[in-house]
Amino acid sequence: MSATATTQVFPSFAQVYQGLAGQIGMLREMAPQPTKTEAKRLQGAVDTLIEDTNADEAVWLESCIHCGQCTTACHYFQSMQDAKYAPMRKMDLYRRVYQREISPMRWWHRLVSKPVKLADFEEAKELIYDSCTECGRCTMVCPMGIDTASLVHHMRSAMVAAELVPPELAALRLEQKHQGTVFGSSPDKLKEMIDTIHEQAGVEIPLDKASAEVMVLSSAVDLVANGNGLLATAKIMNHLGVDWTICSDGFESANFGLLSGDMTLWKQQADPIVAAAQRVKAKTVVIAECGHAYPALRWNPMLRSGELPFEMMYMSEFLGKQAKSGKLRLKPLKQKVTFHDPCKTGRRGGAFDEPRAVLAAMDADLVEMPNNKEYNWCCGGGAGIFLLEDATELRDKSFKIKIREVNETGAESVVVSCASCRLNFESGRQKNHWDKRVESLVELTAAHLIDDDASAAATSAQGAAQ
Repeated sequence: MSATATTQVFPSFAQVYQGLAGQIGMLREMAPQPTKTEAKRLQGAVDTLIEDTNADEAVWLESCIHCGQCTTACHYFQSMQDAKYAPMRKMDLYRRVYQREISPMRWWHRLVSKPVKLADFEEAKELIYDSCTECGRCTMVCPMGIDTASLVHHMRSAMVAAELVPPELAALRLEQKHQGTVFGSSPDKLKEMIDTIHEQAGVEIPLDKASAEVMVLSSAVDLVANGNGLLATAKIMNHLGVDWTICSDGFESANFGLLSGDMTLWKQQADPIVAAAQRVKAKTVVIAECGHAYPALRWNPMLRSGELPFEMMYMSEFLGKQAKSGKLRLKPLKQKVTFHDPCKTGRRGGAFDEPRAVLAAMDADLVEMPNNKEYNWCCGGGAGIFLLEDATELRDKSFKIKIREVNETGAESVVVSCASCRLNFESGRQKNHWDKRVESLVELTAAHLIDDDASAAATSAQGAAQ
């Protein structure tokens, strides 16, 4: 049974993708133009890298031995076979700035290397945005333990200062920074969606309760394109009897500060969520199926000055915890499936057992991909790349790796627990006329909830018949 069959209230995700793709295509026209002089943009980028470089970054920049092991782990290098996409190359410009400005041998490097120019940052834009999902797979094989993803994120912050953010991310960054919305997903849109779900599906969603043990986040994908995600979440929470709420002043999982590299926006978007959770005295905050929201909230260094009085938990983690405790009881899933681990929640977060516990509770025939868990191949659309028109060729070619991996399992469906992954899988499925279904874990779970009333009635009827 497909998760898309859970309700007729909203269209299927395949239909949703077509509409959302049209909205994404309009973003380039909405992108802001540079406002500063080239000199100020360059100085801002250099100053940002200097400020972001601490001991860890210095060690990583000094310790690359150019062994090339990272190329074996990078989906972009493997799909393109072009040396410029080697992960170690993405550090070159950062290393030049470090060597010339703050390294112990900066006096020497200033003699033997050319000054950095704005054109250097413009040239690096493809490596920093289009060809790096910050998946962290290269770090798994690096003999020096270099965290290339973190260095790339610092480079993205420099790109913000240089006003070189790709137009799609720049447009959404501007919207979220000044309007507090993503694709127009405002508190009014949230209430509208909640009312629609109540009227057409008969499912209650508690909005803005004074107190609740669990605060659940939603996302722009839920509110603007795919109401099935929020509907499925509500069904599960109500089925479990959880004391929960959604807060209209802190519900958006998506964080375009993290994706673009704007640390100020990162904090601006995260702070209201923390404040709302503290106000309702939540013990747990459940992050929607939005992979990049996981590091944006769970490991945001700007939120870690003190211990938070609640636990940040990803949706798949929450569902897995409920399944392991026996509270989440599910009907059998009569199909062979494989599971795609989102890079941010899996390789970067270690949440591997929990989604598999949910599938086990469905008695699913789970077949793992040849490379899974820590070594799972990225879908190719993370870190905002699923939005970028300039990254289309890189994204499409790298997705062929996922097609091969899934096909080797013989699975009928691939289950994902990240909206970005799902969008990229759906894009790849349609472009390649791929015969695999792409399922959301939360929607699949909602579709297989055991109806306790119906179960009790069936048991009673069976007893009477005997």
